[in-house]
Amino acid sequence: MVRVSWDQVFAWRMGRQFIGEPGGGDVVQIVGRLCGVQAQVTSAAETAVALRSTEPDPGAVVRALAERTLVKTWAMRGTLHALTPDIAASALSLMGSARTWEKPSWRKTFDASPEDVAALVEAVGEILDGAILTRDELVTALLSEARFHPLEKELRSGWGALLKPLAWQGALCHGPAEGTTVTFAHPSHLIPGWPGIPGPDEAAAHLITAYLSAHGPATPEAFDAWLSRGSLRKTTLRQWFSALGDRLTEVDIEGRAAFVLTEHAEALAATVPTSSAHLLGSFDQYVLAPGTGDTALLPAAHRARVSRAAGWISPLVLVDGRIAGTWETAAAELAVTMFDDAPVPLSGLTPELPRVAEALGVPGLTVRAA
Repeated sequence: MVRVSWDQVFAWRMGRQFIGEPGGGDVVQIVGRLCGVQAQVTSAAETAVALRSTEPDPGAVVRALAERTLVKTWAMRGTLHALTPDIAASALSLMGSARTWEKPSWRKTFDASPEDVAALVEAVGEILDGAILTRDELVTALLSEARFHPLEKELRSGWGALLKPLAWQGALCHGPAEGTTVTFAHPSHLIPGWPGIPGPDEAAAHLITAYLSAHGPATPEAFDAWLSRGSLRKTTLRQWFSALGDRLTEVDIEGRAAFVLTEHAEALAATVPTSSAHLLGSFDQYVLAPGTGDTALLPAAHRARVSRAAGWISPLVLVDGRIAGTWETAAAELAVTMFDDAPVPLSGLTPELPRVAEALGVPGLTVRAA
């Protein structure tokens, strides 16, 4: 078994995720490496990409969505992500395989049966055949069938609870925005070369290797928490990892067993940690992928300062790859709050300010302790 330290793991992950040494290529390559960027808040997705780009390009994610080289849909954990089409297809397959809409708790909460969802999939497929519709237009078309009348409230809800299972089955995705109005389309009509939804076993092999490529070493449980909040069957999850065979290597991280891609094991073991400080935006994959409950990355005592009310994930201060504080902007100031009253690492963060300022569109940004 390969034995590594957490310092090595964090340094390796930062390198794989283009943190500290931007150069991930264009927006599609960066989003692909990260296995998507959360896009519930569009500015957060833009910041995640801009901070990793050699030449930050504000608006790159929105343009890629408009150019249809990225797709926006409900994917990991049921949240909106901007993804490359291949990653989207695999993630949707595995989300769909969990069949969460068949669970009694889901049916009770949203008052919809599996038969209702199946009927919606079929109806939406027909309605969106070559069309791009707003939510109101889509729901109005659905309500032409009396059987969907009891579902109107949930169908119109901005949370999209009834639409998510349709997305996971490949029946719809987000289309080009019309100002602040959301639209929906069928991915096969919207995305050139849309691969379709693969079978779960094929999707698992693709998505697990993509996830470990940027966020490893990791356990099957961490992968499942990132993807479905623990909704997948544990036996199925273990089978997917086991099926990868010698493509995976088990590593020991200071007593924690995890998996890394075999092709990366040697580089991980040879990684030399360096002292560093970096700034990342809100909802960044660096913390979403391992999860805020990973105490090696984020001390449990400070989890609530990162994972806040209503699912908000704070902008991060990294020190040697660990989450050591949060930040926010006010006018042209970046106010940093370090955990445990630690001093602000000004020497490390100051060189980051021009890139952060460009990503946020805030010229002349300065840093101070909150």
